[in-house]
Amino acid sequence: MQGRRIKRPVSGVLMLDKARGASSNAALQQAKRLYQAAKAGHAGTLDPLATGLLPVLFGEATKFSSDLLDADKTYVAELRLGISTATADAEGEVIATRAVKVSADQIAAALANFRGDILQTPPLYSALKHAGKPMYAYARAGINIEQVPRPVSIHALELQWFEGERLALTVCCSKGTYIRSIAHDLGEMLGCGAHLAALRRTAAGRFGLDCAHTLEQLEALPLSGRDALLLPLDALLQNLPEVRLAPELQARFLQGQAVAWNGPPEARVRVCAAGGGLLGVGEVDSDGLIRPRRVIAGQHYLPAGKK
Repeated sequence: MQGRRIKRPVSGVLMLDKARGASSNAALQQAKRLYQAAKAGHAGTLDPLATGLLPVLFGEATKFSSDLLDADKTYVAELRLGISTATADAEGEVIATRAVKVSADQIAAALANFRGDILQTPPLYSALKHAGKPMYAYARAGINIEQVPRPVSIHALELQWFEGERLALTVCCSKGTYIRSIAHDLGEMLGCGAHLAALRRTAAGRFGLDCAHTLEQLEALPLSGRDALLLPLDALLQNLPEVRLAPELQARFLQGQAVAWNGPPEARVRVCAAGGGLLGVGEVDSDGLIRPRRVIAGQHYLPAGKK
């Protein structure tokens, strides 16, 4: 069709600084359009209210999203005390207002109850599924489904500042943690109620906002400039030990066949060619065989210097 953009088989990782008001999928689709990418996904949803780090994966990088999806996340959360909402955030209907008579010392003491391994009840409005439907669909229909508390880990939770009816927290937590639930539960513990007024993700795993770019910044660049901002395919796999295969073994691995390995057994390894190019991820079994789990398929485009 005339005027239709040709999609590129581009592969790489973009750390996007998502703006407030956009859904994660909307931001993903805009980044995909800017890169003219044939395939894209993201690793870790942010609500429209939230801003900050949204990893966008293009092409073959989508095969290696699990490590980042499972990684710890860090946030800066702003809470509004005295007002409770149906969704536990600023977008929900106000359901209660109470006077705020708390001190910074009381807040600090209450925060101690949230640190470590805890059981957290997800908010009523969440994307968690029940009988195949998201919980927010039941909540919007006025159907009350009992939420089951889930184990999460809060590695760090600190009070940044407190002024009148607002405060800010820094939170480092495990996958599956709802910051909205922390806001709601802290407000109830303080006796005044609270909701999440603003949220910014500042880190996911080893990646921070220092390597992130906004859609506006990307829009201002030519395609070659955008490509230069992509991280390589194996950026998500640096925590895995590297195995380099001899040339005669590389084709077998890429065809899904197990290959012999003389090194120590590891649960998962980053498998590379003799020259260092990524081939995929494998698992080393007790017999000393590397069994392919994710492999790079066919020819894919990588920006200069990123191969």
